[in-house]
Amino acid sequence: NIIASSFFFQNIEHQLCQIRNMGRLLEGQWIPNDLGPDVQGRYVRRATQFRSQIPSPEYPVDGNGRYCLILSHACGWSHRCLLIRAVKGLEDAIPVTFCDPFMGQENGWTLGSEGIVFDVLFPNKRNKKDNNAPAKALHEIYVMAKSDYTGRASVPVLWDTHTGTIVSNESSDIVQFLCKAFDEHATKKGVDLTPTSIGEAAIAEMTKANYDPVNNGVYKCGFASSQEAYTEAAVALFERLDDLENMLSKQRYLLGSSQVTLSDLCLFPTLYRFDQVYYTHFKCSKKHIYEYPNLWGWTREIYQLPGVKETCDMDKIKEHYYTSHESIHPRKYIPLGPDIDFDEPHGRARGYNVAGIDS
Repeated sequence: NIIASSFFFQNIEHQLCQIRNMGRLLEGQWIPNDLGPDVQGRYVRRATQFRSQIPSPEYPVDGNGRYCLILSHACGWSHRCLLIRAVKGLEDAIPVTFCDPFMGQENGWTLGSEGIVFDVLFPNKRNKKDNNAPAKALHEIYVMAKSDYTGRASVPVLWDTHTGTIVSNESSDIVQFLCKAFDEHATKKGVDLTPTSIGEAAIAEMTKANYDPVNNGVYKCGFASSQEAYTEAAVALFERLDDLENMLSKQRYLLGSSQVTLSDLCLFPTLYRFDQVYYTHFKCSKKHIYEYPNLWGWTREIYQLPGVKETCDMDKIKEHYYTSHESIHPRKYIPLGPDIDFDEPHGRARGYNVAGIDS
């Protein structure tokens, strides 16, 4: 009976996690519960489903507004895309629409009181809704792209206005498009985030090495529903942060001392959010980033690169995390502090150009 009761309460807890996290689409219909953790209580990030490529016959390179990004200031995966767009100077080529900070069960990510008008999504009038009403929630846009879509309606989204569909909802694909495919439309011509001197394989390997323990690891800590799952994720997170601290004690950037690469910009969104959100909200509380001298200096240097600061909005970030995750923080108040000065001199051997970005 004791064993049966234990399984009963574990199942109830699992169902509560399903109910109180973000909703999802099921065959084109919005439902206000997610799939929740696995049976061990581990957070599971579901695979993205829109993975078309640019350039391709269906999706050629076009820097005249054919493609638009739908992002959230709060989301670290969105932040990656916004960073590359800013650092490369692609603001005129690829417009952006932002979701509201709050992400609720009722509609998931929402698109402001005005929504996105269909003339923006379908300038050639194709697939336009009869009543011309704006899309108020991101899940509506997913259904426009695939009427029977099943899965989460997540950001980032790269939308094609010509075909009226989602090209990609995978941040790792989108940043590659922005890094390379749109070079001819970039206003900052000298910026090369995937230099041949370092090699795409090394950049991909470093980005992958940081993804699971750090970028995704903070979510694995925060959304774990068992002590074992949390401890497993937290140990892996801080082991990787220790490795990065040691690495950055010997070199300026993740892949040497001469150039910022895509790997640096993919890691930055997590470290930027860490002390003010993840440390408290996701219980990543063994150590602050500002307690790592080299990681903290590196974070400030990336923040101070031209164009990066303008992509950072801590107020919206904190509003999202502390008000949206009811299963973690049901009272939804936004804590004060800590007061962190990202403009403090970083002291990491300034004095030369970095990958075409004036440092």
